[in-house]
Amino acid sequence: MGVRVTVGTREANDAAIALISEHTRRGLSPAAEATVTRLREALHRAWPEHTDPVLGISRYALLTPGKLLRPLLLAAAAGAVGGAVERVVPAALAVEYLHVGSLVHDDVIDGDDTRRGKPSVQHRFGVPDAIATGDALMLRTFGSVAECVQRGVPEAAALAAVREISAAGVDVCRGQALEGAMAADPDRPLADYLAMIALKTGALFRGACRAGALLGGAAPEVVDAIGRYADHLGLAFQMHDDLLPYLSDSATAGKSALSDLRNLRPTYPVLLAHETGTAEQRARVAAALSGTLPPEQAYPQLRDVLDETGAVKRAVEHAEAEVALAKSYLDGLGPNQHTAVLAEVADLSVDRRR
Repeated sequence: MGVRVTVGTREANDAAIALISEHTRRGLSPAAEATVTRLREALHRAWPEHTDPVLGISRYALLTPGKLLRPLLLAAAAGAVGGAVERVVPAALAVEYLHVGSLVHDDVIDGDDTRRGKPSVQHRFGVPDAIATGDALMLRTFGSVAECVQRGVPEAAALAAVREISAAGVDVCRGQALEGAMAADPDRPLADYLAMIALKTGALFRGACRAGALLGGAAPEVVDAIGRYADHLGLAFQMHDDLLPYLSDSATAGKSALSDLRNLRPTYPVLLAHETGTAEQRARVAAALSGTLPPEQAYPQLRDVLDETGAVKRAVEHAEAEVALAKSYLDGLGPNQHTAVLAEVADLSVDRRR
C-alpha cells in the first residue's frame, strides 16, 4: 500500500488559494493576476491528491505560494505575439515542473531545510524521495509541452518549444556546476559570475519566453527579441535575489539568509565588494567565505564590508539597469496587455516586496 501524501483538505487548499490570490492582488496588475489565477487553477487540476509517494510529494512541492513567474512569462510571451494563451497553458505548467524539480535537487545539494517559507522536500521527506521527485517533475515537463498540440498548437511549434525548454534545462545544470566551482573563491571575476547566473537563473527565463513566442507563432526575429528580454530579466532577477539576505528577512527571501554563506557561495554584491574594496576589506570577505567561521558570525562581518564599500547600493543600481535593458527589447512588439505584463514582470523582479 502506498503512503498517502496530501497537502490538506479541499477546504484548506481553497483557503490557501484565496490567501495566495490576495497576496497576488497586492503585487500584480489585473491582467497578470488573471493569468496567474488561470495557471494556478490548472496546476491544481493537474495535480490532485494522490496515494503514490512521488506524485504526492510532487504535489507538495508544486502547490506552494510561489508566484508562477516562469509560467506567467511563457503565457505572456505567447499572448504578446498574438497567440492564444489557453492553448499554451500545459507548456506554461511544464516550465514550472522543470523549475521546481531543479529547486528540489538544489535543496538536496545545498542541504537547505526551507523552501518558499515551508520545509523543503528533502527536509520533510528525505533525500532519496526528494531526488526521485525532482527527476519525476523534470521528466513530466516534456509530456506537458506535447499536450499543447491537442489544444491546436502546430506540431512543429511544439517541437521547437521542447527544444528550447530542453536546452534551458541543460543550461541550468551547467550553471549549477559552475556555481559549485566558484565556491569559497571571491577572486573570481564578476564576468565569470554573470556567465554563471545567465545559465543557472537566466536560462529558464529565456527558455520560457522563447518557447512561449514559438508556441504563439512568432517570427524568428521576434522570438530572438523576447529571448534577449529574458536574458536581461534573468540577470536582474538573480542580482536582486542575491541582495535579499541584505535587504530583507528570510520570510521575504523564502529561505535562510545564511544559506549562501553556509555553502561558501560568493554572490553578486559580495563579489562587487571584494572587487572594489581595500586589501583589508577583501581579506574580511575571504575570511567570511573560508568556512572557518560559523555562518552566524560570518554574516555580520560580510554585511559590514558590503555597507562600507557601498556594494549593496551599486548592486541595486546594476539590477535596475538590467531591467531597463530587458524592457527595451519589448519596444518592437505591438502594445497589448500581454506585452504590458512582460514589462511589469521586469519591474517586479527588483521589487519583490509587493
